[in-house]
Amino acid sequence: MAGANLQGKKVAILATDGFEQVELLEPRKALDEAGAKTQVVSPKDGKIRGWNMKEWGNEVPVDIPIKSAKPDEFDALLLPGGVMNPDRLRMDPQAVSFVKHFVEHSKPIAAICHGPWTLVEAGAVRDKTMTSWTSIKTDLKNAGANWVDKEVVRDGEFVTSRRPDDIPAFNREMIQLFAEGTRQAPLRKMA
Repeated sequence: MAGANLQGKKVAILATDGFEQVELLEPRKALDEAGAKTQVVSPKDGKIRGWNMKEWGNEVPVDIPIKSAKPDEFDALLLPGGVMNPDRLRMDPQAVSFVKHFVEHSKPIAAICHGPWTLVEAGAVRDKTMTSWTSIKTDLKNAGANWVDKEVVRDGEFVTSRRPDDIPAFNREMIQLFAEGTRQAPLRKMA
């Protein structure tokens, strides 16, 4: 992460109740330390509650309810895992639409653990090499991704990682990708 400067970058963290606590808090801390402005965007107002490995964890304030969020105001997107969080997000049309904006505009996205589930729902994983928590490997493959078992994988505008143990590698690659920013690629057509 040395030398990576995210000064002036605005990063959305899309999450709801049941996010894996360490997968939101640790990457957010790394982003903030690199100079980014992070904001939690959620279908819920007020606060969302984390999941801490095997029990409910801490609450995190929601900075912007998704109904008020403008994805074009953000430079990058972080999708933390946890089982409940992305499962709820992928069933929320506003959350899926929010993610699609980043994909269609080739903005960088970092997803860890079960976080890629929302990318599957957004129709964004075809022909991408990705990793995730092993239980969603088949979902990613069925959606057209090339799934690999590595601590972190970078493919184009995506960085993916498997689990909390991989957070140091995930943070390093995420910050590097976010520092490089959006390539002025044409809009990606969604299937």
